[in-house]
Amino acid sequence: MTINEKHEKLKNYLRELESVAVAFSSGVDSTFLLKTAHDVLGDKAIAVTARSCSFPKRELDEAAAFCKKEGIVHIIFDSEELEIEGFSKNPVNRCYLCKRELFTKIITEAKEHGIAHTAEGSNTDDDGDYRPGLTAVAELGIKSPLRYAKLSKEEIRLLSREIGLPTWNKQSFACLSSRFPYGEEINPQRLGMIDKAEQFLLDMGFRQVRVRYHGNLARIETDADGFSLMLSPEKREKIHAALKETGFTYVALDLLGYRTGSMNETLQNKK
Repeated sequence: MTINEKHEKLKNYLRELESVAVAFSSGVDSTFLLKTAHDVLGDKAIAVTARSCSFPKRELDEAAAFCKKEGIVHIIFDSEELEIEGFSKNPVNRCYLCKRELFTKIITEAKEHGIAHTAEGSNTDDDGDYRPGLTAVAELGIKSPLRYAKLSKEEIRLLSREIGLPTWNKQSFACLSSRFPYGEEINPQRLGMIDKAEQFLLDMGFRQVRVRYHGNLARIETDADGFSLMLSPEKREKIHAALKETGFTYVALDLLGYRTGSMNETLQNKK
């Protein structure tokens, strides 16, 4: 199946849904899904975004700006993951606990606005990694249109560029809670440290970057361009000083660079 055929399959699937609330994070996938749904369904496609301390304000602002520009109804509600029983202890099913709570609330918001279905933006690349959140998606009957159409991340970027979306080359993002090793407590202060550290690196010109929390050590994952920026002694000194100011004592660069789900490597090592 060609990429254009997959795109048509996606549109036809959305038409069959007749109305849909898209869980919208302003990322590459959910932006493409929301835009396509709105093009197909008009006002019967709405965006729903949860505001929490694990979701950076910059992402929330981008989500709101996109919906305003496109004329899409955008519902923003508060959903604090740290209030979910057991979440702050960061168990291996943390993502399941979060997604179960989040999508239950989105379903409620959708029904209150007369929307029949709720959809999320996972793609075929998400099938290979450990993704407990997808279990919650299946249990609650959440639609996954991009996976249904067999679209990969790269294909979504290509189609996004084709239809003029500014997110076509946006860096991948995951909630800040994913920066912690399983079993490491998550709290507002630590989330704030990660948020400030990553924002500093983005402001310095890093594009794809993660700051992983390991107690008093910050482990930076970045791409090839980020490694090039790290060659400057002056930049390294600024990074160390800034991250120390946020609360870290040591700052390390991961030699394998940026990769999704790096915290799941500890699970693989236990198998």
